[in-house]
Amino acid sequence: MDTSPQPKSVPKSSHIKIVALETVIPDDIMPGLLLLRIHTDNGLIGHGETYYAPHAVAALIHDWMGRRLLGSDPLSIENHWRFLYERASAFGGRGAELRALSAIDLALWDILGQALQCPVWQLLGGKAREKVRVYNSSGGPTYGRRAGEARDQGWPGHGDMGKPGPLEDNWASNFAAGDLAEELLSEGYTAMKFWTFDRAYHQYGPHFLPWTAVKECIRPMEEVRSRVGDRMEILLDGHGFFQLPAALRIAEAMRDLKPLWLEDVLRVDNVDTLSDFRQKAGVPVAVSEMLPTREEYRLVLEKRAADYVMIDPTWVGGISETRRLAELAQVYNIPATMHDCTGPLTLFAGLHVATAVPNVVFQESVRAHIRTFYSSLIDTNVMIENGFALPPEGPGLGTRLLPSLFAPEHNGYRISR
Repeated sequence: MDTSPQPKSVPKSSHIKIVALETVIPDDIMPGLLLLRIHTDNGLIGHGETYYAPHAVAALIHDWMGRRLLGSDPLSIENHWRFLYERASAFGGRGAELRALSAIDLALWDILGQALQCPVWQLLGGKAREKVRVYNSSGGPTYGRRAGEARDQGWPGHGDMGKPGPLEDNWASNFAAGDLAEELLSEGYTAMKFWTFDRAYHQYGPHFLPWTAVKECIRPMEEVRSRVGDRMEILLDGHGFFQLPAALRIAEAMRDLKPLWLEDVLRVDNVDTLSDFRQKAGVPVAVSEMLPTREEYRLVLEKRAADYVMIDPTWVGGISETRRLAELAQVYNIPATMHDCTGPLTLFAGLHVATAVPNVVFQESVRAHIRTFYSSLIDTNVMIENGFALPPEGPGLGTRLLPSLFAPEHNGYRISR
């Protein structure tokens, strides 16, 4: 007889239980996205998502994490979080495991909010602010979406340049930055993020950037300063492409532009080098949605390697962990900022945390995503007015994934009961 401890201890603190887990990959819309619905026996449905390697995430949810969740109480959010995190960390789970946990965590918070008929930000302690300051990131309508008929999600940070046209902010930030800045200011945005060094990386690699390339990449930001002065905050994202010598050259070139921050111009896999870069950069540094766990964030804070910490709610462990990380940063007097360049529930999750946690200073947004395809995924879109996002009003996350997405014939559809 097997007397070893059983791996599943199901909490029973409420009368509700989980009866089904449902996932789908909307590869005709955004092929890197994994959408999740958690069904309960009283008819509540929680919604979650994460991004990158969606088939691996779906396998973890159905083949492994579902053993814990099915039949259990969805309102025991922290109990589930600790169990799944500790089991995953036992074999080093920091990638797909954390993304799967993130999607589940969002869905459980969504269920709790629906059960209590209040938004998640209320459950997190109520409003710390009436609206959340956003900035516009330079993704265009096709960034992270279908790459031709192959339905290829692409590589992280390797988005296309776009083309001239409405909301083609990646193209415009490279080739018509002054016009874009004026357009954004007219809509109320006062901060914009550039990705202009991506093309230099693709041409020269991570080690060395000639001054001619550096000057070419900062020219759009110089155009913004010339056109609109200091009315527009400038942010630069390097997508973690560069090593220290190239990153220092970028920082030197950026100083006169007085950027709000440089984000991930240096790879984030060595905290001591990040700290060295921050001390030498001469401009504020943001680090980074690329960090997987609380321990990495703690080291960045302890080593004084960042002026801002950026958090992606659907990569680090959901709303639960995002809130903990934002408050951890406050201990060091380092503000937190929310990442989003993927799906709509990531943005909604960030807004809930930003509404409730005083230490969050910015929410990233991609207006091209919000205005082109988010309505193909959710029933209630985010509201942005004069450079601020309004807190979601509905119960739970305040939006729902469209039921039509979860058709059994859809590619990648799976259900566990």
